[in-house]
Order: sequence, then structure tokens, then C-alpha cells
Amino acid sequence: MNILHIDSGILGDHSVSRRLTASIVARIKAERPGDTVTYRDLAADPLAHLNGSHLMAASANPEGLDATLVSELDAARASLAEFLAADVIVVGAPMYNFTIPSQLKTWIDRILVAGTTFRYTESGVEGLAKGKKVIVASTRGGHYSGASPVSAMDHQETYLSTVFGFIGITDVEFVRAEGLAISPDAKEAAIAGAEKAIADRGHFDIAA
Repeated sequence: MNILHIDSGILGDHSVSRRLTASIVARIKAERPGDTVTYRDLAADPLAHLNGSHLMAASANPEGLDATLVSELDAARASLAEFLAADVIVVGAPMYNFTIPSQLKTWIDRILVAGTTFRYTESGVEGLAKGKKVIVASTRGGHYSGASPVSAMDHQETYLSTVFGFIGITDVEFVRAEGLAISPDAKEAAIAGAEKAIADRGHFDIAA
């Protein structure tokens, strides 16, 4: 199977989400050594934010396009091709200001493509990316899950569930480390809990 490993945290080696995605991929590979992994670092090599030129260029003659625009479109097509080829997508998604990093949103804008990953029908939207599994390493400074009084401010995990569901992916698992900014002890405990969850999950219910 093909695994697509996506990181979007901007803190480099200090990023907890990067640490967790690496652990998730290593856990899967330990059980499934024959699987292939494609890696994309959205912070180190960001995609261009979607703009009107990109949409207009979709039907334009490529020979008449600016070189920068052509490069941006090629990168967008490559990211979409990676996604379509993947059976499992491991996504590092830290919470920034109650939602996902802008770099990750830009990637999502490249994989939600009408006619390719979803389509509108008379009976409603149909997701065309069915059969894939997404595992999200979710990290946040505070507590937003369960009965948290600020759970309504979570536009990170709720958004990702909605987006992937929109394109037909309903098998979405979250490995969560939250409360990271409360204290050093809280951070250590949250990371340890997430790492234990990864170690305990084995195959992450990935079909052979």
C-alpha cells in the first residue's frame, strides 16, 4: 500500500505533530514493511495559496502562461497525484489560532477538486476519494476535546473530519496530544499519552 506522510507544523524539530506523524508512520512500517511512503513537508516546501490565476489557467494554453504560474500549477498537480495514489494519509495538524496551519489549508485546496475528488449530483455531493484512510496527529496548546468548555472553538479536528468526509473519506482517526502549553509536565504527559496510543494501535485498522 501507499502511505502519504504530510507535515505542516512550522516549528521544525520542536514540533510535536511532526514527532507524532513520524511515530505513526514508523509503527505502520514496522507491521507492513512492504508499504511505500511519500513524504511532503508543507512548511519547508509550501504550495502557493490558491488564487484566481490558478483557476483561470486550468483551461488556458500552457505555452502562454508565466513560468512562476506554471511551476505553481505543476506543484499543485503533483500534490493531487500523490493524494490520489495514497491508500493511507498521515497528516500532522497542529492547532494554530483554533484551526489548522495555512500551509495545510493550501494543500487541502489542492486536493478538493470538483470532478476529481468530489462531484455535485442531483441528490447532493458525492465524494470520489472513497476507500482511503486518514490518520491525523492533532496537537493543541489547550484542551478542546470531550466536555471542554471551549470545545466549540475547535475548528481543527472538526474541520478536517468535515473536509475528508466531503470527498468520501469516512475512516478518519485522530491521535491527539493537547494541553501542550499548560505546563512542562502537562506537555510531557500529553506526548507520552499520544505515543502510547500509537504503540497500542498496531495496524490502525488498515486493511491488507
